[in-house]
Amino acid sequence: MANILVTGGAGYIGSHTCVELFNANHDVVVFDNLSNSSIESLNRVQELTGKSLTFVEGDIRNSEQLDQVFALHKIDAVIHFAGLKAVGESQQLPLIYFDNNIAGSINLVNAMQRAEVFKLVFSSSATVYDEANISPLNEDMPTGMPSNNYGYTKLIVEQLLQKLSIADERWSIALLRYFNPVGAHKSGRIGEDPQGIPNNLMPYVTQVAVGRREKLAIFGHDYDTVDGTGVRDYIHVVDLANAHLCALNNRLQNIGCRAWNIGTGNGSSVLQVKNTFEQVNGVPVAFEFAPRREGDVATSFANNQRAMDELGWTANYTLEDMLKDSWHWQKQNPKGYGDI
Repeated sequence: MANILVTGGAGYIGSHTCVELFNANHDVVVFDNLSNSSIESLNRVQELTGKSLTFVEGDIRNSEQLDQVFALHKIDAVIHFAGLKAVGESQQLPLIYFDNNIAGSINLVNAMQRAEVFKLVFSSSATVYDEANISPLNEDMPTGMPSNNYGYTKLIVEQLLQKLSIADERWSIALLRYFNPVGAHKSGRIGEDPQGIPNNLMPYVTQVAVGRREKLAIFGHDYDTVDGTGVRDYIHVVDLANAHLCALNNRLQNIGCRAWNIGTGNGSSVLQVKNTFEQVNGVPVAFEFAPRREGDVATSFANNQRAMDELGWTANYTLEDMLKDSWHWQKQNPKGYGDI
């Protein structure tokens, strides 16, 4: 049992990870500025687990707030989710993304060092891989210059954490390269609730299905794929949350910096996802084709063997499970946490 600080813990992946941390008998301190999340998610985490977490409203760019958290709570390790994540917005507001995601992460590891906490699990992304790599992507493949500023911030933070661990061997850092998180907790009580127009496929699909949006835009239908639409590796958010637990256990026992892909190892096209959603849930999803988006690759899916071998982690949920759970959440919460 350890005391875990979860930055960005009120968000989509953070809240599901808090549930799994509680299920593994860890104590949880959440640090979040609620810029793209709701306190209601944490109320529901406590309701689901019957356990109490400590919530601190704060910003990772604020050193005083961070120092206070480490001073008041005996933190054993940090899981770092806090950051901005909208690809399109990152192109329009690069400095805000650099400040939040890069400067904020530097500020966090500085505060950890002052508090002598050297165990960190970092929320990274498969966007760090060079676009010339052929899927399945493995961790030994070269990273590249991401075509969007969101991916760029993830790459820069990965690189600085790698250099930090080389310079100071007290550090033990996990870099988790997510593919495409979807789904929701089986209860339907917590799930993905993006503010504004969704950037990701699944909340867009469920919002069309529930009547919040008119139709789904499918960007590009002339890729060299099974049906012309982009192929991605979709992973259930609960599987992803459990990967953080496995990485945390690994880093509590090992030093250095190590990257792991967190995906299922299977690719599904956008049309396959839409059609499967309709089949498993019995709900139609109106759609239209739109031009390709800049920076989108045709196919991206993981080789997840390293995570299976070294972390003892496996992806247990099927695409059908993911799509059922996504709809169960959206149906119960048509306006997300805004229903409250």
